[in-house]
Amino acid sequence: MMELEFSGVVWHWRGPSPFHFVTVPEEDSDLLAAAAGAVTYGWGMVPVAARLGGTSWTTSLFPKDGGYVVPVKDLVRRAEGVAVGDVVRLRLSVDV
Repeated sequence: MMELEFSGVVWHWRGPSPFHFVTVPEEDSDLLAAAAGAVTYGWGMVPVAARLGGTSWTTSLFPKDGGYVVPVKDLVRRAEGVAVGDVVRLRLSVDV
């Protein structure tokens, strides 16, 4: 089990299906990339258990610009009172 904890800014992507994300710091992205081959299910997606405040959920990290981003579900943002531009602390668990 790999566990990572970091802070990042919530940002919004307006694409055809809008999402909110937090970018994984470079050093943590490097660790994830090293483990990705053992856990990815395609397209470089890495399944994780995530926690923000008191809310936990499962998701998959998206590869982006040589690193990864964490999608933050609307349900999680509402439960934790999080908006675009907020700095949040995330905990990720990867079952390697």
